[in-house]
Parts: sequence; C-alpha cells; structure tokens
Amino acid sequence: MAKTVPVRCPDCGLGHQFTAPAYPCPCGSTVSAPLVAGSPATRVVRRTWDDEWVTVSCSACGRQDQWPRPELGCQCGAILRVPVRPVTAGTTYDARRDAALYLLAIGFRNVVRAQAPPEAGIDLRGPGLVAQVDSGASPADPRAVECLWLNALHESAVSAFFSLAGYTDEARERADALGVPLFVLDPAGTPRPVNGPAADLDRSHA
Repeated sequence: MAKTVPVRCPDCGLGHQFTAPAYPCPCGSTVSAPLVAGSPATRVVRRTWDDEWVTVSCSACGRQDQWPRPELGCQCGAILRVPVRPVTAGTTYDARRDAALYLLAIGFRNVVRAQAPPEAGIDLRGPGLVAQVDSGASPADPRAVECLWLNALHESAVSAFFSLAGYTDEARERADALGVPLFVLDPAGTPRPVNGPAADLDRSHA
C-alpha cells in the first residue's frame, strides 16, 4: 500500500495529505516511491531532467526502475516536490546488520559476521547457515548465487542471499533452479523474500 504523509506548502503554509502514486512493475506488483514523513517539501522553481526522476525498488522482486519524482500542486499555485528516501539506504555494515537481525528473528542462532577477510561468497554464518549480503549498486548476478550455493553445499548448510539492489533475471532463474533463497533489503532495511525458496525459508522459521 502506498504511504501517505503530511505535506505543508512552504509558500502559503497550507497542509496537505499526499499519497505516492503507484506504478506497475513488470513482475505484476505495484511500486511507489518511499516517502519521508516529517521532511519539508521543496518548491519546484526550475526543472531539470535528472530532478524529474527517482529510482524506486520493487519490494516484491527487487527490480529497480526510474519513475516520476512525487510532486503535489498546492492551491496557491506552488508545485511541491515531496522528499523521497534513497533506494539504497544503508552502508555495508547496516545491510549486514539488518540481514543478521532478520535471520535471528526467524529462528537461526548465533548469526555472526564471517571472519575478516570474508570468505568468498559468505558474509554471515551461523550453525547450519551461510549467507551473503550484497550492498552494491548493481543487481546480483548468477555467479554470486552459484558461489553461495556451492559454499552451502560444501558445509551442508542452509543458504540465504540478501541484496540491496535486487537481482538480474538470470540470477533469479539460477537461484530458483538451485533452491537458493533470495531476499531484497527494502529502503527501510527490512528483508523481503523475492523467490519461492526465500518465502519457504521465511515461513518454515517463522
């Protein structure tokens, strides 16, 4: 459901309730820009192409697309730009922390960072568990998925892959074939299952 936030016009002081427009993702879900409640809107004075668009991540599949930046027309005539949270909110440390907290919450024990330097394809581990956390700006590729799967196979462990930027179509296909759970970290840092194995893992440990 799209988020509704209060917006006050900086010109006339009039208050509004603004709901982010929803757009169709190719996966069939709808996406909307993650609005920031409490941050002041800015008046649009001059338009540039780059300012007209914002990157939005689909919470269902992790795909990122460019959509029109949310704007609101006030009765006084001002056009207001509503603040949007960045799609990759968080550092590598934040992403690993959020993934670890999620794994602990669904029932895994003693989830810790892999020893530095991290083993190839493993950022977090626990008894019977290996996980990778990709905080890069590009979607994870099939090679990364296969690397995690091989590590899990070698250790007879459950695997889980977390990504800030989502996954390529090839990576998702490979993960489905290998049974690797894929999660995307949404702008708030909450992991969301994006394939069947991830949904099964979430349910089985809930």
